[in-house]
Amino acid sequence: MKAALFDMDRTLVRVNTGRLYVRWRFSRREAGWRDVARFARWMAQYTFGVIDPAEITTKAIRTLEGVNEARFAAEIEEWWRDQVWPEISRDARSEVERCRRDGFVLAILTASTRYATQPLARELGIDHVLCTELEVKKGRFTGECERLCYGKGKVERAEQWARDLDVDLERSRFYSDSVSDRPMLERVGDARIVNPDPRLRWLAARRGWPVVRWR
Repeated sequence: MKAALFDMDRTLVRVNTGRLYVRWRFSRREAGWRDVARFARWMAQYTFGVIDPAEITTKAIRTLEGVNEARFAAEIEEWWRDQVWPEISRDARSEVERCRRDGFVLAILTASTRYATQPLARELGIDHVLCTELEVKKGRFTGECERLCYGKGKVERAEQWARDLDVDLERSRFYSDSVSDRPMLERVGDARIVNPDPRLRWLAARRGWPVVRWR
């Protein structure tokens, strides 16, 4: 079988969902200016290549230590309906349906967690979610990560999934906006570049990868 795998932020969704979440928490007075500034600093560091998303994700996960999982999941559902649903790309919806008609197995492959990704998969009718998994003990987050789905970790996760489903990654495609996904873009037979960051735009020009702008 062949698969179409989609990144989430700035691909299926037009924006960075982490930024949406911080702003939402701030609007509810559940986060302060210090939290907003910290996230802005992380994003600026990533943009200039000083820090990568794996480090940002690890730092963000640590802030969940001791938080009740069920309560957090319910909160994320509310946030998703209010903030993320309106940002789903129209072009992404069309491409997902096109891939479905063409017989691709559909999956979201992202460094985000299942709590943020599963509602999107449900909305788009995507059966498979390959994402970062958080450690939970006695119903609460430990602040640790069971599996980080990022960089080479994305490739390892996708390869395991492909073996389980008998998917041929050489006949498959991956849609992404970020240069951090270079290992996975190089692993599939068909790399699709969507709303690329500057470093990925440069790489795509060198590699001859098609670039599209989704809205």
